[in-house]
Amino acid sequence: MSTNVPLLQNIEPDDDSPRELSGSINASSKQQPDVILKPTNHASEQMAMSSGDAEAGLAGIFRQSAHPSALFCLYLFRISAITVYILCGLFTDNYVVSTVVVVVLLAVDFWNCRNVAGRTLVGLRFWNQVDDDGESYWVFESRDPSRPANPIDSKMFWIALYAFPLLWLLLLIVSIVRFNVSFIPIVILALVFNVTNAIGFTYADRDAKQRWANSVASSGWNMGMGGFGGQILTGVMKNTMGRVFG
Repeated sequence: MSTNVPLLQNIEPDDDSPRELSGSINASSKQQPDVILKPTNHASEQMAMSSGDAEAGLAGIFRQSAHPSALFCLYLFRISAITVYILCGLFTDNYVVSTVVVVVLLAVDFWNCRNVAGRTLVGLRFWNQVDDDGESYWVFESRDPSRPANPIDSKMFWIALYAFPLLWLLLLIVSIVRFNVSFIPIVILALVFNVTNAIGFTYADRDAKQRWANSVASSGWNMGMGGFGGQILTGVMKNTMGRVFG
């Protein structure tokens, strides 16, 4: 090997293939079609979840209700009575006017809950009756078990039935702590109305379940389970259901 020849002269120069390759890459990149984004399953699931959350709101409750008018009136009268009681001092200083308005709303709510909302939303009704001997007793009515109530209507009805007495009880405690003696009779009247409805519908629902259990136990054995064994099983079921719902 001659030392007179520089070392760099022995290295052959690179060809133009990289340039041609880069040119071909650029050309192929220009020929590629545009990318179109499409929603994946994950995106569709998120959209479904968002729509489901929207359905779970107040509008969704009334949309799924079988009787939205009765459900709306139930909450309207109950919320109105509490709202007027809390805010009556901001609009008027007349104690008589505010008391009359709250009492009228409570009476309308009591009548609507017992005669309209309970019968329409959950298929239950109750009243107190006095016989000829002067003895008072409860009378319960219930819907045919083959026609169950709407789940949304039933859930919202029982929430309203038990939640508002607790709110009035809280207002009673606040009135006692703040020594608002003049407003205590209104809160006690509201508790009487709300607790009466809660107790009445609770017993009406229990009575309906017990009668349904008794009818199933007495008529279900006509399809082939009769005789002494059927009578024993009927008695066991009646006693069991009586302990649960009695």
